[in-house]
Amino acid sequence: MKIKVATAEDNNLLAGSIREKLELFPNDIEFKYRAVNGNDLLKKLNADSSVDTILMDIEMPEMDGIEATRQVAQLFPQIKIIMLTVFDDDDKIFRSIQAGAMGYLLKDERPEKICEGIKEIMEGGAPMSPAIAAKSLALLKNPNKFIKEEPQEEFALTKRETEVLSKLSQGLDYLEISDMLFISPFTVRKHIENIYRKLQVHNKMTAVKKAIQYKII
Repeated sequence: MKIKVATAEDNNLLAGSIREKLELFPNDIEFKYRAVNGNDLLKKLNADSSVDTILMDIEMPEMDGIEATRQVAQLFPQIKIIMLTVFDDDDKIFRSIQAGAMGYLLKDERPEKICEGIKEIMEGGAPMSPAIAAKSLALLKNPNKFIKEEPQEEFALTKRETEVLSKLSQGLDYLEISDMLFISPFTVRKHIENIYRKLQVHNKMTAVKKAIQYKII
């Protein structure tokens, strides 16, 4: 029986390349569909969850791959998730595994390696690129080493955006924030759009929660 595979990848060129790699193995793999971000993936799964494995990118707009992995693991626990990404840093590996990923491959792997990884995960294994496997062993030996706060600088929020975010956390609306900061409601809206984009969230509640989690406010 063919393994049904979906992908979550926002880059059109990379998404096409991944699909081409999968279609080299028509006897083993059936490509189901591609989602452009985590939100899109959840919508597609709600419409058709007959998927065995998802190849998940990490950096995507609206909802990133780690949050998407966490939600898919909760809502569709039968689906196996392989992170397929260019990132091999410790923090992303750690958070991906925490979220429920069962494999972690780099995008530059040969098509045969990706196909083998898909088969392996369906057989209960945990496919990983060699560099990832080495880091994962280190993680198992000393998990506390990889638990770290993400610095505010990584999100690159401006001073004004941080002020707007702080006012949002107080429950103020656009007009109230504009009055307090002496800026127009339109400017407030643009600041909030930038905040959502930089924090990779899509609503006020999630933005405030993430800001508190990473001590931005």
